[in-house]
Amino acid sequence: MDVAENLKSLQSELPDHVQLVAVSKVHPVDHIMQAYHAGHRDFGENKVQEMTTKAEKMPDDIRWHLIGHLQRNKVKYIVDFVHLIHSVDSVKLLKEIEKRASKVPRVIDVLLQVHIAGEESKFGLDEAECAEVLSSEAFGNMQHVRVRGLMGMATFTDDQEQVKREFNSLKALYERLKERFPANDRWQPEVLSMGMSGDYQLAIEAGSNMVRVGSKIFGERNYDQ
Repeated sequence: MDVAENLKSLQSELPDHVQLVAVSKVHPVDHIMQAYHAGHRDFGENKVQEMTTKAEKMPDDIRWHLIGHLQRNKVKYIVDFVHLIHSVDSVKLLKEIEKRASKVPRVIDVLLQVHIAGEESKFGLDEAECAEVLSSEAFGNMQHVRVRGLMGMATFTDDQEQVKREFNSLKALYERLKERFPANDRWQPEVLSMGMSGDYQLAIEAGSNMVRVGSKIFGERNYDQ
């Protein structure tokens, strides 16, 4: 498997305005370093422990993206180095990020995770909850958190029309929130993170400007390792 060649091939498909997050979860450091040496710097991990372990072994200029569900008690382990947290789904989590980031101190960029899929198992906010977060007094008082946009995951299905509908609904919500809530120091909506290995092309067609792709770069993951 040639990680560098896979990465180059994928990047050649992506429009210039679309940022690629290489999903490196459960892949070994030596595979990730192949992508690093090919010039890539944005890597996505699902689990805090795995991300912190890899970050200790890898170059400091990597931009780490936490793309999996984040528990409040794990925030403290990543605040000093995480580049972007994709999975904020409550004011309570934002408060914890603010609290921990204030001690570093640094401003942490995050995305609000929106539930767009049919599966109940996926995390995320609905439109009313997004608006509640952005209009809350707690968020208005934060100085160490910056919401940069939205993230969503479509239903895992072969029904491409359903996936398109879900991505289109997230793009429409993104535009409504931008119109309803003017940008400020805490709310700077520039990122719409949607699309993974199986559906990133549909996501880009719907308006995504950040995709999270793993298997097309690193191959299928071996969970038994």
